[in-house]
Amino acid sequence: MKARRISAKAVIFDWDGTLLNSFHADARAYQAMFRALRIHFGSRELARHYSPDWHRVYRAAKVPKQLWRTADALWAEAYKKEKPRLLPGAKRLLQKLSHSHKLGLVTSGDSERVHRQLEQFGFTAFFQACICSEDSVRRKPHPAPLRKAMKSLAVKAEDSVYIGDTPEDIEMAARAGVRSIGIAGPFPSSARLKDAKPGILVRSISELFRIL
Repeated sequence: MKARRISAKAVIFDWDGTLLNSFHADARAYQAMFRALRIHFGSRELARHYSPDWHRVYRAAKVPKQLWRTADALWAEAYKKEKPRLLPGAKRLLQKLSHSHKLGLVTSGDSERVHRQLEQFGFTAFFQACICSEDSVRRKPHPAPLRKAMKSLAVKAEDSVYIGDTPEDIEMAARAGVRSIGIAGPFPSSARLKDAKPGILVRSISELFRIL
């Protein structure tokens, strides 16, 4: 898909897999959680069923619903041992865009973890809106989280663009009436991006410098 320049007042990002190279950290935390619960669900199964909505993963792994909160806590505890790095070019892109655009973040990650990472990387000042899993009753691909971000940024859908690495990201943007850019990231769900029909599909952050 040939890249073209996009004019927008607001650029709203996904976090994991879009700016943060976190798949292996995420996967190791899942495997630690499955081991603790004595559930057999290997890396191939996780790759096949991965979704930003981790409840879909729980259902695929047949985690009993009464154990979901326990699973959340086990995953979070295991993830604290991980130190995922940014994807190449992420910081430079945000620095560039912060001078000309309103920036937002819409992520399925939990608030405590995401805000900790934003502070760690010195990104807190970049984002004028940060919508995490607890900040919206509905999750991706429902448009509610993205609409909440736009309301916080005081921008309209037609003046915004959303960048994400999963089909759920692209569907959320479409349902919110927002243009989308799909970026092939480290998560296995990126393999399904093309079928989700993003407005633009890029292979890396470096291509975004020519588009935004």
